[in-house]
Amino acid sequence: MTLDAIDKKLLFLLQSDSKKTTKELSLKLNLSVTAVYERIKKLEREGIIDKYVVLINRSKVKKGFVVFCHLKLIQHTKEFLTKFESEVVKLKEVLECHHVSGDYDYILKIVVKDMEAYREFLVTKLTTLQHIGSTHSTFMISEVKNTTIVDI
Repeated sequence: MTLDAIDKKLLFLLQSDSKKTTKELSLKLNLSVTAVYERIKKLEREGIIDKYVVLINRSKVKKGFVVFCHLKLIQHTKEFLTKFESEVVKLKEVLECHHVSGDYDYILKIVVKDMEAYREFLVTKLTTLQHIGSTHSTFMISEVKNTTIVDI
């Protein structure tokens, strides 16, 4: 699907605030409510709009301690990768898990209450997963930029 300028602007507006009504969007795009609705439905059908979510203020729910954990597996076999991935997706503290190239095999973004909670997570959950060779944790000092908006 080729996106025109209106699709791109619509996607930007929805990424900025997905709770805007089709009427509000139609006024910003200078289109009818029906035209906006049809464009949104087409973007959803084509899979360009994947899902709608609510972003939580982590500090307000006592999950403000952010850790980036670099992880190496003991071997790079398909079996080890598959087993690790199937287990790590079950850990609710892990928001993101990326299979990467370089010195480490995976980078995990983990959120917990504090350092004590991270230690507990590390000892009782993460390091109990099979095939982990080593971990290296980096702690967020401050968040300079965090956006979900993809520039199209």
